[in-house]
Amino acid sequence: MKLYYATNSCSLSPHIIANEAGIVLELEKVDIGRAPHRTAAGEDFATINPKGYVPALRLEDGSLLTEGLAIALYLADLAPQSGLAPAEGTAERYRLLEWLTFIGTELHKAYSPWLFHPELGETAQQAARAKIVGRLALIEKHLATNAYLLGERFGAADAYAFTVIGWSRFVDIDLAPFPHLRDYLQRIAARPAVREAMRAEGMALAAAA
Repeated sequence: MKLYYATNSCSLSPHIIANEAGIVLELEKVDIGRAPHRTAAGEDFATINPKGYVPALRLEDGSLLTEGLAIALYLADLAPQSGLAPAEGTAERYRLLEWLTFIGTELHKAYSPWLFHPELGETAQQAARAKIVGRLALIEKHLATNAYLLGERFGAADAYAFTVIGWSRFVDIDLAPFPHLRDYLQRIAARPAVREAMRAEGMALAAAA
C-alpha cells in the first residue's frame, strides 16, 4: 500500500497508526504548497485524488481510499491485535468514533483552514483560537484521569489528536495552561513508531516532544 503524505499535515496520523500496527507502507510525498500539487514522482496529484488533499492511501487492489478518519480505521482494523481500534459493535468502538469525530470537526477544522490562511482575517482567527482553547480544556480535563483518550492504552484517536494539536506551535496557541495535555503529547512523541513516522516525513522530532 502507498500513503500519499505532506510534511506537517494530517497524513501523519495514519502513518503513525500503520507504524504502530506493524504495517509497512510505501510513502510518496505531495507538494501541497504549490498549485498544481505534484507528487515526488512528478505526477499531478489531482489525477490521483481529485479532492486534492492528503492523506490518500493506494490499496493493494489498486483502489484509492481517502479521508484521514477512514484511512485510520482501515489501517487499525487490519491489525486488530494492535489494540489501536476496539472491535466493531463494542461500546468502546463508539467511544473511538466519538473522539475521532470530535478531533476532526471541533479541532482539525478549527486549526485548518482558519489559522493557516492569514487572508481570512484576524477576527476569524481569534474566534478559531478561542474555540480551540475551549476544546483543549475539555481534553485536558479528560487527561487528568486518563493516560490516553480511551483510557490506559494508546489508540488511533491519540495518533490523530497528537497530529492536530501538534500544529499549535505553528499558529500561536499556547499549551502552557494544559499540563496534562503537554505530558500526553510528550508521551506520544516518545513512542518509537511515532518518532519513526515523523522522521520519515521530515519533521522535527524535538519540536513535538
